[in-house]
Amino acid sequence: MTALASLVGSFAALLRPATANNDRLTAWISATREEDLPHLHAFTRGLDRDRDAVDAAVTLPHHNGTTEGVNTKTKLLKRQMYGRAGFTLLRHRILLG
Repeated sequence: MTALASLVGSFAALLRPATANNDRLTAWISATREEDLPHLHAFTRGLDRDRDAVDAAVTLPHHNGTTEGVNTKTKLLKRQMYGRAGFTLLRHRILLG
């Protein structure tokens, strides 16, 4: 549990974009693979599969959080109104929200 808490905490620090995070991520993956934590091993394999995107996420300050927030809000409104009204009311709620 101590190793898990330490690894999770150090990974959380990588989520603040910085140019040196690429090397820190490589070191974090190596440290994670040395521990006996199979779920984190699966996570690191996923990171390796799309390493270019992960490197961009931890090093660049750009993100699409605003767009994802709008998509989530729109889907929530759509689910709340499912089967109750047509497109015009959904459009009206989205434009007012």
